[in-house]
Amino acid sequence: MKKKCLNCNEEIEGRIDKKFCSDYCRNQYNNKQNSDANKYMRNVNNVLRKNRRILSALNPDEKAKVHRNKFNEKGFNFHFFTNIYRTKTGKTYYYCYDQGYLELENDYFMIVRKKDYID
Repeated sequence: MKKKCLNCNEEIEGRIDKKFCSDYCRNQYNNKQNSDANKYMRNVNNVLRKNRRILSALNPDEKAKVHRNKFNEKGFNFHFFTNIYRTKTGKTYYYCYDQGYLELENDYFMIVRKKDYID
């Protein structure tokens, strides 16, 4: 009995453990399998990149104090960030990659850039 390609159902020639007739079919099959996860991850990464761009634009000098309205005007999404840093004094910084923010009083935020993020 000949094996059939998992993507196009054509007969497969070659190794016994082969599942696809070509690289094209293998790629197409895997792309179909992962399309939902890829779409979700792509959307999350787009939000994270947008948040980082906004933080960078609002923070040209590596430290800035900005009102919440500026974030909202630019479409910042506070639900998406890459990590959290809590200081010994209990302050919580939220980071989008190397750009972070700390919520202050009266709807103000301190934006900081972490220089040694990758080092």
